[in-house]
Amino acid sequence: MAPPKKKNALTLLRWFVLLSLPAVWCVAAHFGLLGVMENQALKLFYYFRGEVASPVKVMYVDVDTRAIQEIGERPWNRADFGLAAQTLLEVGRARAIGFDFVFSDFAASKMVPRSEITKRNLEFARVIHRHPEIVLAAQYSGGQAYAQEGERTFPLLRKGATDRTKNDLPELPQYPLLGTTYGTIGLIDVDYQYGADEVPRWVPLFADTLNPTYYHLSLKLALIALGLDESALHRSADALDVVRPDGSLVVSIPLRERQLLEVNWFSHWINPELNPRDSLADVLLYQRELNSEKPEERTAAQAFFQRFEGAIILVGPVDPLLQDLAPTPFDESPVPKVGLHGNLIKTIYGGQFLRRLSEPMAYGLTFLITLLVAGLSAVGGVRSVRNKIFAGVLLLVYVGYALVAFKHYNWVLPFALPLGSVFTTSFAAIGWQLLEEEKQKGRIKGMFGTYVSPQLVENMVDSGEEPQLGGHEAEITPYFSDIQAFSTFSERLSAPQLVELMNEYLTACTDIILAQGGALDKYIGDAVVAMFGGLVPLEDHAYRACVASQLVHRKLAELREKWRSEGEKWPEIVWHMQSRIGLNSGQTIVGNMGSHARFNYTMMGDNVNLAARMESGAKAYGVYTMVSEATKTACEKHGGDRVVFRYLDKIVVKGRTRPVPIYEIVGLKEDISAQAQECLEVFPMGMALYLAQDWDAAEIRFRRSAELETNQPGKHPGVITNPSLAMIARCEYMRAHPPGPGWDGVFVMKEK
Repeated sequence: MAPPKKKNALTLLRWFVLLSLPAVWCVAAHFGLLGVMENQALKLFYYFRGEVASPVKVMYVDVDTRAIQEIGERPWNRADFGLAAQTLLEVGRARAIGFDFVFSDFAASKMVPRSEITKRNLEFARVIHRHPEIVLAAQYSGGQAYAQEGERTFPLLRKGATDRTKNDLPELPQYPLLGTTYGTIGLIDVDYQYGADEVPRWVPLFADTLNPTYYHLSLKLALIALGLDESALHRSADALDVVRPDGSLVVSIPLRERQLLEVNWFSHWINPELNPRDSLADVLLYQRELNSEKPEERTAAQAFFQRFEGAIILVGPVDPLLQDLAPTPFDESPVPKVGLHGNLIKTIYGGQFLRRLSEPMAYGLTFLITLLVAGLSAVGGVRSVRNKIFAGVLLLVYVGYALVAFKHYNWVLPFALPLGSVFTTSFAAIGWQLLEEEKQKGRIKGMFGTYVSPQLVENMVDSGEEPQLGGHEAEITPYFSDIQAFSTFSERLSAPQLVELMNEYLTACTDIILAQGGALDKYIGDAVVAMFGGLVPLEDHAYRACVASQLVHRKLAELREKWRSEGEKWPEIVWHMQSRIGLNSGQTIVGNMGSHARFNYTMMGDNVNLAARMESGAKAYGVYTMVSEATKTACEKHGGDRVVFRYLDKIVVKGRTRPVPIYEIVGLKEDISAQAQECLEVFPMGMALYLAQDWDAAEIRFRRSAELETNQPGKHPGVITNPSLAMIARCEYMRAHPPGPGWDGVFVMKEK
């Protein structure tokens, strides 16, 4: 009875070690070490959700290069800002205007007379007095006051700033002439330390000072849009409620760390529909044209300002030289930070708040998912594969649920934490399982690995069954390749040279086939026979085979250059080596074929023969990869438009009676030149005329496409003809031997 007890103790130790891994991940999450990874996952959530419409009309007036030229040296002409704001409110009938920069007295150019500054300040102050719906910015971080008076510390509650009598005041907009601060004030600070990266994610909604409490610019603008003021705000530890005078709740803003709100980003910055923008220079221009003597200019100006009706307008710096930029979940490159306030206004006004699980709930969820997935992954035996698939499905279900929860309900479920815990724990569990099974696997590999392919040995090990004769039907893509004019190589090269050349060529081809998930069937002299999807099921077998064919051609081009660079080592014919590849897809018999004493895992059937005919028939059209319509269709289903095809013909190959549409793989999309693309546009025109039996017109098109063909006889290695030249010859034949009425465009091949 001792062995079972020892085994049980080892199992308990195993699970104790494994469950310590999710605990480590939870500790890392608690101390903020996973912040960057979680933010990257949140970026994925945003891209999955996509851009969403704004619940409130938010527009931007940019202080861009043109505007800076208009408003002049610092301090910027505040009279211009006042005039623009007044016009937008009184003529444009905007709801509110917020300025995303502090009107500080510290940034003053000596080129602007003090008397002029005073005059401008007074004009701006008058506008602000008349319009409390103008919100001016105040800030703690950075700003001009930082260099003049020293750093001002934002009173963050999460850092213990609970005594308002000891908290710093923000840098406020100043007007020296009148010696005081005017207007409605809103903070523009961001808590970057809580965000864990450069994206502004968390915003403190208020700062408690001795007198008064300052609220964030975005919150103040949202209140104005709702027709409310600060008296509508009711604070608690986890929420900031907006309440109407009659006591009804407008919205409850969730707070993190008693003070922070997470921004919900609605769109890319560059989106004219969701983020309409105009330059301050245009606003000032149209303001002047309101009083123009020309009726058409007055009409255009009125139409310009009508666009702002009912909008919350944000005026902010966008010129890159002002360096007020930061990335967003939608924008990799930094964009103007004024967009943060627009998204925060939309978040508050629409009540579309991002919500997260509490730490205990997130940790409990992590342990549950880890236990389920890792437990299923660690199960060995006959049901090992099924359980691992189920574990993967379970993990995918969580990923999908997290994406859907964000898209439809604004829930930000933990992502990096549970996935990191699941993967590390599952890998550890699987590794433990592999160590326990290694001895048995080594025995089986030692018995059969010397005369059965390594892949078959792996399959046998996984199934636990002995190899035996027999086959089954499977959907695969057979692959045939052959070197063009190989007999000439045999004549020109010595035996050692031929062996060296073929080993280098076949190694390159095989490595590419295996890298794309294919399985080598056999070598027949210079020919390579392989299958995609037979030995190991591959849903995208056709796509993989098509990509592999083009990578082989790409590699062969590199080898030709290498052989050429080796000088007299190789005769010139080697520099021009070309191979033809044929592919077909469909149901095929695959399995162990042969005798009881010796057998091979191979394929057979009509679809295999057709693939071989694709390879041999490619010569007649002057192409180097020819495939059936079945392969093209299956490839495009799983590979999109990366593989570029060209329709060639509808043929009946030797040994078959049914016609088959055939296509050339021209190449991978990233390799297609402009000339080849033009050829692909002209050639189908000729085919359409050819099928309509207009031989003369078709020949004209084919002669044009022949000039654009990538492969030209006499110019490119080994090229004798190409599809355009082949179809010109076909047109000449058809002109001399018309097919007559009822012709369906089928061409019967006389050779294999």
